[in-house]
Amino acid sequence: MSAAPDRRTTLPPGGAPAPDTAAGIKLRPLAEEVTERYAVEFPDEDERYDPEVWRAWCVHDSQYLLQWAILDVAGTTDLDQQVGWLTRVLGARDFPLDRLARTLELCGDVLRERHGRDDVAERLRAVAATVG
Repeated sequence: MSAAPDRRTTLPPGGAPAPDTAAGIKLRPLAEEVTERYAVEFPDEDERYDPEVWRAWCVHDSQYLLQWAILDVAGTTDLDQQVGWLTRVLGARDFPLDRLARTLELCGDVLRERHGRDDVAERLRAVAATVG
């Protein structure tokens, strides 16, 4: 009989909800698509964490990443600073930072495909290259 996988105990996102829109773009549907693509690339997340919980966190964090990137291009926030903070938080929790970098790239891909925002997608890719 094999042992059950050792899943990390993580609570779902709480507190203030993730941002809904930025520059007139609805973020949740984009974040959900990012999460689906992430799940295909990293199926082992279901073994590492409760599937509902990690997906909720992925959507939540992706909404923030998308908002920060859009606001960065508009000149009203600093994506490098925001991602730096998130990198420290996730790194302290032993989250693989290469996966955060990939999430940034996926956010850019989805935003480019759904809204033609090449400028924001390029910014996300540039920051992804600095994570790790």
